[in-house]
Amino acid sequence: MLTYAALSPHPPLIIPEIGGERLKEVPDTVRGMKQMAAELTAARPDTIVFLTPHGNVFGDAVSILSQPLLEGNLASFGSNIKWTNIANDLLLVREITDKAIDSGINILWVDRENAARHRLNPHLDHGIMVPLYYLREAGLEDIPITAISIGFLPQVELYALGCIIAAAANKLDKKIAVVASGDMSHRLKDEGPYDYHPDGPVYDRQIKRLLLENDFEAIINMSEELRENAGECGYRSIVIMLGCLDKLQVKSEIFSYEGTFGVGYLIAGFTPFGERHSLLEKLKNSRRQQLEETRQGESLPVKWARLTLENYIKQGSLPELPLEYEQLRDTSAGVFVSLKKHGQLRGCIGTIEAAYDDIAAEIQANAISAATHDPRFPAVQADELDQLAYSVDILGKAEPCTREDLDPAQYGVIVSRGARRGLLLPALEGVNTVDGQLNIALQKAGIKPGEDYNIQRFKVTRYS
Repeated sequence: MLTYAALSPHPPLIIPEIGGERLKEVPDTVRGMKQMAAELTAARPDTIVFLTPHGNVFGDAVSILSQPLLEGNLASFGSNIKWTNIANDLLLVREITDKAIDSGINILWVDRENAARHRLNPHLDHGIMVPLYYLREAGLEDIPITAISIGFLPQVELYALGCIIAAAANKLDKKIAVVASGDMSHRLKDEGPYDYHPDGPVYDRQIKRLLLENDFEAIINMSEELRENAGECGYRSIVIMLGCLDKLQVKSEIFSYEGTFGVGYLIAGFTPFGERHSLLEKLKNSRRQQLEETRQGESLPVKWARLTLENYIKQGSLPELPLEYEQLRDTSAGVFVSLKKHGQLRGCIGTIEAAYDDIAAEIQANAISAATHDPRFPAVQADELDQLAYSVDILGKAEPCTREDLDPAQYGVIVSRGARRGLLLPALEGVNTVDGQLNIALQKAGIKPGEDYNIQRFKVTRYS
């Protein structure tokens, strides 16, 4: 029931009322948007599903607008364009939600009440408003829509969500078109939104080539470092869209590509014409195989953490320490146990100093706490155990230091003022500067940056 899919950029300046004379600088993009809109209109969908990176975006869930009538405006971009009473396809919203929940994917409904309570946006964002402008110009004024915001979930979950969207449409016997809203690299020029990075044009070329080749698997497995260096915003929208096309052969067409303002604007269309084997199960099997290989190489502390947690959750009891693990009784130290699920943090609890007589007991207690008492996450369930990856950090002795003695790649940090203390481990993804490390530790401690505080540093032995 998927009749058409499209990749659309969303710079507000390509709307004439906003861009004005600047439209002359991106003529291919304007032409490409009109071509894409014409082809999608010709596919005659019952509903358009929009995938946007600029709505209500969460780290562990996708969100979907759920009020019966939707509206949006572009006032923040200097335009008086405002649309109201756009029908939301609530049957499709409910079917997608039910199937996603059954598959273990978190979906948050956003209506006016939820938005007011949690300071969310219940309106259509510019990631939807810009392509919708061209679709309305092409004649699709009264068609219902569904507005889904991407989440920072693993690629396989995002791809699975796309499969769910297609399955929901099939169950309802509803023809849908999918619009993946997203710009390419934001780092094509120094005068763009961010500084130039050589991976910017590399990313854009790869996405363009792989879409034309219909190489979905290569896109899903694309290097995270490449994507981060490129400063893209459309990758996750693309992955969900590809999931919608999972069982379909498609004719791919690139309508245009421009990078005039330092941001890549790629417009593409995908017309289904037949069936093919699903890629989803292969992706899941590959992930399971990677986890099995990781577990075969687990260190002794990690094996003990996993054995502890699996026994505790499955049987409600603590295992005895095997004889081959006896060396974990030789010393005592502070220990942090971290759990990840599909590359995303699932729990992390630790002790700054030893609370038990030996490391074995320290690991055991903190493994259980990481899974059941981390306030950021619900307790780990039995059906998640075979999806978890573990790491154990054993802390060295903390020593007083100054800001100049810190190195976030080598040392963890403890900040304290009276009874307030905050700790941050070393070598954390995204924590690359001393200021960044200190700021996070201070937030954890509830210490304001202007207050006096003590600093300690420590080394960590990390086991995986």
